[in-house]
Amino acid sequence: MTTTPTSPAAVARPALTDLGPVAQFRAGRVPRRMVQLLVGLVLYGVSLGLMVRGHLGLAPWDVLHSGLGRYLPITLGQAVILMSFVVLLAWIPLKEVPGIGTVLNALLVGSSADLTLWLLEPAGSWAGRIGLTVGGVALCGLASAMYIGAQFGRGPRDGLMTGLARRTGRSLRLVRTLIEVSVVAIGLLLGGVLGVGTVLYALAIGPLTQLWLPTWTVEVRAPGVRR
Repeated sequence: MTTTPTSPAAVARPALTDLGPVAQFRAGRVPRRMVQLLVGLVLYGVSLGLMVRGHLGLAPWDVLHSGLGRYLPITLGQAVILMSFVVLLAWIPLKEVPGIGTVLNALLVGSSADLTLWLLEPAGSWAGRIGLTVGGVALCGLASAMYIGAQFGRGPRDGLMTGLARRTGRSLRLVRTLIEVSVVAIGLLLGGVLGVGTVLYALAIGPLTQLWLPTWTVEVRAPGVRR
């Protein structure tokens, strides 16, 4: 009798769970998950900085952030932090519950972006600009998978999306599209930066995150389960 080897694709992957703030810390593997969360959020900010220095267009929310910087005496990273807490106010009527990952997302992404912009000079050639833009999008997909897979709660903007989808009964895809079209439109009215990088981000970020998410999703205990 022969047995057929199990292919890697057939091996069950850890599943994402929707845990409350307390359950997130009771779910196990906290040191590993916390390190992954912090690294993912820092890299997310680095990816934003790379796209800015590539100067070929920003992610949809960052079009809005760059537009705010034209009217307020704040850096791009500070605009990211400011909008994160503004968006969190919208969680209240949506009854979304923030976790430690939500708060750290609001603080670290913008700070990391500003540090990257301080350290990195703008690209001086088209090859450099393309490399920074493509690298920024790819890094953002990886960073998203890392911080989501750490299972410490959604970021402010992701929570807005899931909350609106739950309250309206509409699909996540539709809600996310409407949100991002809206923030791009507002960002453009404020003088934000739109370009081919924006289109590349919109097309690639979902598939890239989905590609890396199974690898970076940390298995955790469901509430009430002992191991």
